[in-house]
Amino acid sequence: MRYLRLIPDDTKLRFMTYRWIAFPVSVTAMIASLVLFAVLGLNLGIDFKGGSLIEIRTIDGPADTGSIRSSLGELNLGDVQVQEFGAPDDVLIRIEDQEGGESAQQRAITLIRGTLGEEGVEYRRVEVVGPRVSGELAEAGTIAVVVALFAVLLYIWFRFEWQFALGAVAATIHDVVLTIGMFSILRLDFTLASIAAILTIVGYSLNDTVVVYDRVRENLRRYKKMPLPQLLDLSINNTLSRTVLTSLTTLLALFALFIFGGEVIRSFVFAMIWGIFVGTYSSIFIAAPLLIHLKLKRGGSKDGGAETAGAAEAT
Repeated sequence: MRYLRLIPDDTKLRFMTYRWIAFPVSVTAMIASLVLFAVLGLNLGIDFKGGSLIEIRTIDGPADTGSIRSSLGELNLGDVQVQEFGAPDDVLIRIEDQEGGESAQQRAITLIRGTLGEEGVEYRRVEVVGPRVSGELAEAGTIAVVVALFAVLLYIWFRFEWQFALGAVAATIHDVVLTIGMFSILRLDFTLASIAAILTIVGYSLNDTVVVYDRVRENLRRYKKMPLPQLLDLSINNTLSRTVLTSLTTLLALFALFIFGGEVIRSFVFAMIWGIFVGTYSSIFIAAPLLIHLKLKRGGSKDGGAETAGAAEAT
């Protein structure tokens, strides 16, 4: 029986020759992302800046989100977001934090309920997120990302060598910064779900990098005289089929969620799709070639030997 192979087993692509292009492009993209973040900031949702959330269901059929948006826009409550929430008759309404504290938020909710009416509408959920709570959520989300990156550093350092640890963390930071830049330039809602997306991207990128690094370590023991750039190319080609198939199957599921999952999770899913692309890219063009510039030694302290592979830096 013959199986369909998207990637041949004997690929000999010379990835390391492109590192002189990949590094400047990645550094430029990271700087641009940081500048965008500093200038534009993030389009924070009510999870972080405070506000109210109302989930309703229309009883008489699919909701007319355009009409609801127009009616609520006349109330002068500031930023009001109306979006379909899964089913056509489920609607999620978000309003920004009102001046005057929680009492003002309650008045705004009462005003919205009065505008929408009680007949034909089922109010399924009403939540108010105050500025203090949103500030605590922002702080907790930042701590979660930092702790995750630190845990990555310790894990890779323990399993491999310090060069591998620095390469993995650099690739992961690259993915996180580019994802934040994507949120900033596209003005996607940045919510708690976005923090979850970033943490998931960190895990995916790390997993992909570890697969490549594990093959690099095996080949370092097997080909003791092979120049390091050539050995890295061999290792990436060895794992290329697994990398491509994993990315494609993950993307198929994510695109299905993006198309059919509804407006509420769309920014989360889009961030995940973006993360798959940048995570795959960074494991090949950032994490692997950094081992050359970090002067990775043959074997190292965990495998014995001290023959350096840095002398073979030219490709």
